[in-house]
Amino acid sequence: MISLTDPQPLAPPAAPHGTAAGAPAAALAALAAVTHRRTLQETVRVAYRDAGTEGVLTFEVADDPTLAELTARAAAVLGQLTDETEDENPGAAVDARFLWDTAPDGPVPGLTVTAGPDALVTVTGAGPLTPPEAERLEDQLRCALTVVRPGVPLSVLPLASASALEEAAALAGDGHAPVAARPVHVLVREQAARTPDAVAVSCAGRSLTYAELVREADSLAARLRTAGAGPEQVVAVLAERSVELVVGLLAVLKTGGAYAAFEPDLPAQRLAAQLQGTGARIALAQERFADRLPASVRVLGLDGPATADAEPAPVSAGVPASAPAYVSFTSGSTGEPKGVCVPHAAVSRLVVRPDWAEFRPEDVFLQLAPVAFDASTLEIWAPLVNGGRLAVHPAGPLSTEALAATLAGEKVTVAWMTAGLFHQMVNQHLEAFAGLRHVLAGGDVVSASHVRRLLTAHPHLLFTNGYGPTENTTFTACWTSGEPPAGNAVPLGRPVSGTRALVLDRDQRPVPAGVPGELYAGGEGLALGYLGRPGATAERFVPDPLTAEPGARLYRTGDLVRRLPDGTLEFLGRADRQIKVQGYRVEPGEIEAVLAAHEDVRQAVVMPQSDGSGGKRLLAYVTAQDAGAEEPAALGRRLREWLRGELPGYMVPWAVLILSELPLTRNGKVDRAALPAARRAARSLATEYTAPRTTTEAAVAEEWADLLGVEPVGVDDDFFELGGHSLIAADLLARLQERFGVELSARSLYLRPTVAELAEELADQAAAAPSATPTP
Repeated sequence: MISLTDPQPLAPPAAPHGTAAGAPAAALAALAAVTHRRTLQETVRVAYRDAGTEGVLTFEVADDPTLAELTARAAAVLGQLTDETEDENPGAAVDARFLWDTAPDGPVPGLTVTAGPDALVTVTGAGPLTPPEAERLEDQLRCALTVVRPGVPLSVLPLASASALEEAAALAGDGHAPVAARPVHVLVREQAARTPDAVAVSCAGRSLTYAELVREADSLAARLRTAGAGPEQVVAVLAERSVELVVGLLAVLKTGGAYAAFEPDLPAQRLAAQLQGTGARIALAQERFADRLPASVRVLGLDGPATADAEPAPVSAGVPASAPAYVSFTSGSTGEPKGVCVPHAAVSRLVVRPDWAEFRPEDVFLQLAPVAFDASTLEIWAPLVNGGRLAVHPAGPLSTEALAATLAGEKVTVAWMTAGLFHQMVNQHLEAFAGLRHVLAGGDVVSASHVRRLLTAHPHLLFTNGYGPTENTTFTACWTSGEPPAGNAVPLGRPVSGTRALVLDRDQRPVPAGVPGELYAGGEGLALGYLGRPGATAERFVPDPLTAEPGARLYRTGDLVRRLPDGTLEFLGRADRQIKVQGYRVEPGEIEAVLAAHEDVRQAVVMPQSDGSGGKRLLAYVTAQDAGAEEPAALGRRLREWLRGELPGYMVPWAVLILSELPLTRNGKVDRAALPAARRAARSLATEYTAPRTTTEAAVAEEWADLLGVEPVGVDDDFFELGGHSLIAADLLARLQERFGVELSARSLYLRPTVAELAEELADQAAAAPSATPTP
């Protein structure tokens, strides 16, 4: 094997294109460049053979060289081989044919790339590639070889011909919704006029017809206006899932203002900071949460029926579709969450005559997502705009058992779930999908095997993999199908109506099908920007370089994708450090910034790892300001406990590991790949450890330790304080039920969340059923 991995400075090409080695060298370099761009491999092997020799050239491209540099590397070797061949057989011609070697286990069988005069190439015998795919590869090779600027690095080497650019433009979408946008509350009012007596929303035995929903929202809107709410104003909403919450959101929109919904368990300091960021002076809150709001905010109650004697407020028909409808906060790398300001037009484009789904008046749509999470936009407004019923899952801890009961009890037909919850429901309550007609999942990578299980068990269902950042209003692309995915990955699908989706290189130029790039989203679903953050807005919302439409913008998603030949988008990973934790988008940099602000922390790094239930959890690595001041495990526990008061629960690292120093690369940056993995973390609770006293307690503690990756687990330790959440809870209950032969409800764990309490529950059930023998 001939290896071209020498890091020494490169000499100019040994032979120009017109010489024996020149054309093959340029073709080899182009083949390596295109292979790198298509596969993202940093080590590319290209096998070749000619009339006299054969071998494999290995190109290391992690340093993002230019095509000229790659040509020099190939020519330096091929020139030497050519000289040797001519010495042995003077006058022999070089007939170079190159095998494209894209995988560690060997070249693509039957694929031959032939270098002709002036380094022109043709692709023949394409093996597993279809004729159109072979034509695309040849087109990309020729584009690479015609680049006249010698200093262009591989990462931005133009690979799209004129025909490929036309194809990309056609598949990107025009960004225009099929129906002119109108304010959300106007759409709901019109639907109420059509079906006033139909049930609009139901939850835990309470329901409102469309006429009642509009009447209660009008009454509450009158109170809000009297308090000072109106156009260009943001009203905070602090409430759990309920009928009252839905009334409150609609009432805010009827004033002409925008709502900013917050989870009631948000840490007080973070809640205050986000409220300040919205500029909200008025808040709607359920009575039990009112005291969590600062005195500077005027609080109006959401509980109970609307005030009977309030003058109904006229609907704000004059509010333009471009006005803000809501503000949703996302994680920010600087330590400050960013408020995404979403206009009515973006919501209208999502729920009115979408081209990826059909929302029917007879549909019952599940409302499960926290309203602070932008998936709730689809859940709430899709049914209410289209005449369906919104079935609100009752407030409280989420369990797969309770969700299965809601799906059946409310006769839900359309439901959206985070990827993690979807996986759990397929694993544990596959039968619960029987009454649905359309299942949607997203928020993270969806497992193809789980989709296959769902559609095999319930072939009548439609399934949608919905992808999209908050900044482009819930969905940017969707894959909707009644057939399981063909491969091992669920596609992202195509841009939804009203959306423009471009795959661009680092210089914001289109890349052709098959070549990875960053996904940029635009069209009518685009947010207005980050509230009060013009710098952050300008960084992520950029002018659209490929349209003549005045003021058109694109949002840089930070996601790497490639467009498949049929136009479908395929997700490849993050270009930046954002990750999804329990369905929420998290910037590890934000957690790092919060940790670094602590007086005892010198440096902090946060990394994700698998949580054992198909999702991700966070690990924090910290160096202390005073290394000898406190025992490392104690400092880690104290910092984690402190973070509970600073960040939402899903952002609190599963463990805080104290290191003497953070590992560094040669360039002096933190070497994240060298950070030690933690499969089991030391117990990080401030309470005293008490060892299990019975075989049942020991068995429960063992299961907790295995699922949570924590040791030791004491009998008084709380499952949720140790890092457990609803998805892991479902796995725990399934394990305990199998091990002890008893039935355990999720309610048991939420009411009795310690090892001792749960062991007592198991012992009581075992005593009531003598045949159930524990198997510790």
